[in-house]
Parts: sequence; structure tokens; C-alpha cells
Amino acid sequence: MTEPLTYPDVVQWAVPIFIAAILIELIWIHLSGRGGRYETRDAVTSLIMGAGNVASGIALGFIAWGFFMALWAITPLDLGTSVWVVALCFVLDDLRYYWVHRFGHRIRWVWASHVNHHSSQHYNLTTALRQTWTGTFTFMMVVRAPLILLGFHPAMVLFCGGLNLIYQFWIHTEAIGRMPRWVEAVMNTPSHHRVHHGRNPRYLDANYAGVFIIWDKMFGTFVPEDDAEKPDYGLVQNLGTFNPIRVAFHEWVAIFRDLLRPGLTLRQRWNYAVKPPGWSHDGSRLTSEQIKARHRTLPPDPRTGQRG
Repeated sequence: MTEPLTYPDVVQWAVPIFIAAILIELIWIHLSGRGGRYETRDAVTSLIMGAGNVASGIALGFIAWGFFMALWAITPLDLGTSVWVVALCFVLDDLRYYWVHRFGHRIRWVWASHVNHHSSQHYNLTTALRQTWTGTFTFMMVVRAPLILLGFHPAMVLFCGGLNLIYQFWIHTEAIGRMPRWVEAVMNTPSHHRVHHGRNPRYLDANYAGVFIIWDKMFGTFVPEDDAEKPDYGLVQNLGTFNPIRVAFHEWVAIFRDLLRPGLTLRQRWNYAVKPPGWSHDGSRLTSEQIKARHRTLPPDPRTGQRG
């Protein structure tokens, strides 16, 4: 009988490295007086969110795994387990991540799960751990289906996803400025990802990459960090709470409140779930596209050259 294909749980292996890196960043900020800021309640919330993500993965991981194995059972393709196949899987899974991440900002149902990652008004390595508890309910697992049907074993796909997650940890920092030009041209870096976490109008919905920033450049979502405009971290409308329960579920609650509004058509209710965050049937709210469009109409500040 053939042994089932297994790969190490690389994220679990990386936890001690995460902890050490957070301590090093904290000490660096304290000693140098630059490179970001830590706020105790904010960091604790991020750590609780990270622990909750692990717990939800343990409790609900069987759903995605069962779906992937069902796909594996019906595909006639098997690309094997060579190093080159793993490398190709890693690149294609990063492309998959780009689109899932983009959907997470453009489809409110998916944003409800992803929003917690953007809820911190600080940007440090603990922010990387502020992960979702409800990813299973977005059904974004289906975006991995083509990889499995192409012949990449589900265990390999999840292994590559773990490597992707580990890579993204270190880019959540202000302690690193810009990398060498060739790195900035190809890879996702702290500079690129700071833009992604900015709530400044020009930075909204940009730089979705996980590992390779080339996806954003290919699909028109790349925005470089402007030294004259420091990212203002957080949400367009910040939560004003460190309660992890509210952080994890506030947008789900808001969606269902909108869905249950009296007097709406079925189409309007549907749109409250699938349109971009900020969409409203009466135009009383603004989506990120509308915020950016309005921002472009503002005259530039004569002192800074920036708009708004």
C-alpha cells in the first residue's frame, strides 16, 4: 500500500522564528527610536487573532482538505513530487494567492474574513499574525481547485501555501526601508506591503501580491510607496476597539444587518454581500474606487504637492 504524501507543517516550525523576530524588532525600535511603534493592546489583539486562526484551522481544516482530496480522486493527472514540480506549484499558488487577496478586497463577503488583518493602526511584525478566523466560510478554497486538477497533490499545494505565509511575515515591518532595486522589482517587500496596508486614498486596493510583486505589475494593481506620503495604517473607518471578537466578526455582523434591511429588493440584498466594501443601494457610502476618484479631483496642497 502506498504511503500518503506528507509535507512538514512549515508554519508550525516557523513559530519560534516569528517570536524571535518580533522580539528583535521590538528591541530595535526601542533602542533606535525608529522603525515603527508597538502598542501593547494592539499587539496582544494581533497575537490572539493569530492563535484563533490556528484554532479555526484545526477545527475546520477537514472541510478544505476533504474538498481537495475529492478533486484529487477525480483528476487523471499527477505531476509527481520533484523539486521542479514543487517550485512550479509555489509560483502558481502565489498567483492563486494574488487573486484570492484581490477578491478579498473587492467582494464584501470575502472582505468580511480579511478585514481583520487590516484593522490594526500599527504596522509591525505582530500585524502579520492578525489573521482570520472565518476563512473557510468565504469558500475561497475553490480557487485552489485548478492546481489540484492540474496534478499538484493537495499536500504539496498546502505546503506551498505555508511557505507563502511564512514569506509574508517579514514584510510587515517599518524597520526595513527599501531593498535592492532588483528585489523591489520582482519580490513583495516591506515597502510594497506598507502601501497595501495604507488607508490613504492613493494606496487603497493596491499591491495584493504574496511573494512576487510581478502579479500586481502584470494586472495593473501596483502602486509604489511614496516617500512624501507615509502610509496611514488601518481601515477607512477604524474600529476603535481591541476586542478580538469584534475584530473577527464585525463585518459579518454588518453584512447581515444590511441583508436584513426592510424594503430592499432581492438584488440589492445580494449586492450587499458580493459588491465591493462600501457599496450601498442608496449611495450613502463610498467604495474604495469612489474614494480614490474623489481624491483625484482635489487640488494638490501647494506645500507638499499631495492631494487632500
